[in-house]
Amino acid sequence: MFNRIQITSVHVLDQDEALDFYVGKLGFEVHTDVDLGFMRWLTVKLPADPDRELLLEVPGAPALNDEVAAQVRDLVTKGALGVAAILTTDDCQKTYDTLVAKGVEFTELPTKQPYGVDCALRDPFGNHIRITQPVDGPVEVTDEDRARWSGESA
Repeated sequence: MFNRIQITSVHVLDQDEALDFYVGKLGFEVHTDVDLGFMRWLTVKLPADPDRELLLEVPGAPALNDEVAAQVRDLVTKGALGVAAILTTDDCQKTYDTLVAKGVEFTELPTKQPYGVDCALRDPFGNHIRITQPVDGPVEVTDEDRARWSGESA
């Protein structure tokens, strides 16, 4: 029936600021930038993954009425919509260092996990983004890992 996910929507509050961040800092490139009159259709993609796009979408018409759009904007700024994207890299620490040098602020430092090394940041609007250097092969998660992630003691 389905064969892939092509576009994932990420709510942003300002598309030009989003372009500066996703293209200028994270290294995405513009795929489509079209003024449809009722909205701007703006997608970006990673050069290494050209078949998958992020739609940098301002909450509003035609998908949302004014009241709901205002609620979504509020949730975005609070970081309440969950992880917008998980990006993979061959070297998490190097990617972190490169992005810090570009002024990107992180919410979590690179940390070794059972599934690899990862860190986290938020875009200028509050969306969570994780960067992961995955391990090869199967992942074994221990009770200690589960306890650490949940904030409980093992």
